Amino acid sequence: MAAQVHGFQTEVAKLLNLLANSLYSNKEIFLRELVSNASDAIDKLHFLSLTDADLLQGDAEFKIRIKTDPTANTLTISDNGIGMTLEEANEHLGTIAKSGTEAFMKSLSGDQAKDSELIGQFGVGFYSCFIVADRVTVLSRSVKAGVAEGVRWTSDGSGTFESEHIERAERGTEIVLHLKPGETDWLQTWKLRNAITMYSDHISTPVFLWEEQAETVPDDNNAEKQPVFGWVQVNDAKALWTRPTKDVSDDEYKAFYKHLSHDWEDPLTWSHNRVEGDLEYTSLLYVPKQAPWDLYTRDTQHGLKLFVQRVFIMDKAEQFLPHYLRFIRGLVDTNDLPLNVSRELLQDSPVMQKLKKALTKRSLSMLEKLSQNAEQYAAFWKQFGRVLKEGPIEDPANREAIMKLLRFATTKGEGAEESVSLTDYVARMPEKQTKIYYLCANTYEAAVHSPYLEVMRKKGIEVLLLSERIDEWLMGNVTGFDGRDFVSVASSDLELGELGDTEETKEEKTLSDESVARFKIALGETVLDVRTSSRLIDSPSCIVSDGPTMTAQMRRFFEANGQQVPEVKYTLEINPSHPIILKALEQVDSDKFADWARFIYEQALLADQGALKDPAAFIKSLNKLLLG
Repeated sequence: MAAQVHGFQTEVAKLLNLLANSLYSNKEIFLRELVSNASDAIDKLHFLSLTDADLLQGDAEFKIRIKTDPTANTLTISDNGIGMTLEEANEHLGTIAKSGTEAFMKSLSGDQAKDSELIGQFGVGFYSCFIVADRVTVLSRSVKAGVAEGVRWTSDGSGTFESEHIERAERGTEIVLHLKPGETDWLQTWKLRNAITMYSDHISTPVFLWEEQAETVPDDNNAEKQPVFGWVQVNDAKALWTRPTKDVSDDEYKAFYKHLSHDWEDPLTWSHNRVEGDLEYTSLLYVPKQAPWDLYTRDTQHGLKLFVQRVFIMDKAEQFLPHYLRFIRGLVDTNDLPLNVSRELLQDSPVMQKLKKALTKRSLSMLEKLSQNAEQYAAFWKQFGRVLKEGPIEDPANREAIMKLLRFATTKGEGAEESVSLTDYVARMPEKQTKIYYLCANTYEAAVHSPYLEVMRKKGIEVLLLSERIDEWLMGNVTGFDGRDFVSVASSDLELGELGDTEETKEEKTLSDESVARFKIALGETVLDVRTSSRLIDSPSCIVSDGPTMTAQMRRFFEANGQQVPEVKYTLEINPSHPIILKALEQVDSDKFADWARFIYEQALLADQGALKDPAAFIKSLNKLLLG
């Protein structure tokens, strides 16, 4: 059958140009990506062979091989892993971020399907080969396909690829890179050896390089000695996490992270621990520098790689860490689980529960240690802060430890940056302060300029400024920190205790009952009540609710998702000293006073909600008042 021409997915065509020109700063990373993919393919077959040894077809020695051909100007990376069918090659090599693992799962049946898990990611790693190659040929045969069902896939990366069936005796995959004219340095074995040692020394599968041996033999036609080539193992082929921590360098930890995660950046921090006792396990946990694009995608699986007795079992095992720690990358290797452990068994296993508890504490301890470096923790918080805020609600057992890791913007902080810990807040509270005060708003700007803060600023009370959607959910589900209750400065029954008990407070002006009654009559059913405010200094009015209620931001979220939100009536608080209030009260005509009362209420509503149902009517009313 003649080779068929296919077009790349649109995103792939764009990606190829991006990869070759800007994404990778070090070109040798292409080799790391291809070796990692070969290792993933071997892991897949290794897992399947645990229950079906016949799949190995008499070739049980897993290996990755790298060979150059200076005459053909090619570099070849091959493995004896699971291989691909023609359909898999077309799909996985023509579509961005396809690992083949979802289809791999569906191809299994019965209990075997339950024992499997998504393994590795082919991702963009394969496409990095076009950094150094102007044409790539992939030869492959699936472990479940016959000799006549081999595959040849080829492309120059310009927008199309060709694929066809071929005869291929060996299982696994062979990737042949036809090097660009300026990339012939990759034909030198010393350069390949250096790159493999730097990026792939930790891979547990042996990596062999075809290179010149120390010994040479004379040629039959002349007396000159000719070089002898052979396969030489380059990497240590010992799982990095099994080595003592003192024997592993920082560069090795970083290289292993990139292999494990397919990330091209170094991790922010990591924690490597071996535990013996009630449980016997080794964990290697990493915190990335950058949040993955799918961090907030509900259907995306996150989790650790699971090894049992050094045997790879499953990828992205979510059972070992709570959901709010889904950004943690790494692995756990234990002798306390069976090799045939399934997702269902993990869910109900007492061993898994103990491991989850231990790994959660280990992760939080790692973050606590990271928090001691303000600059690094600020970088972490910018990427993962919103996720960590899910923790106090999701994980009550570790609530206090998580709360110490949270950061907030405050009225005494550095602008909108969330840099203040609750520990710092409590440490600088005035002696008489017994509560932790906060304000939820749609944006930081709305919070920092809110009228609710006026009395707090006057009395020097620091307030947490919360403007993320999750903040309202968080503060609605936690009651306090370090024995101190959280109190919203927008609550109707705000009490400052001894902080508010000053001579100045006692002398604050109030409106007469008659004046307050005029506002109540003018606003009618629009408001729940009207009263004199003790929290306003510079603003004429504000609105408060008489109980827990959602912010405008949360209301809009529910409405956008088609959920009905009941109307809320507010109490209007007015500043008895403000000129606008006094000007309104000067109005003798009841209609004119009603216009002023509505304006004062809607102004307060706008300051709190950030929007009005009928802004045109508000502007018309304002213009009417301005024109007298």
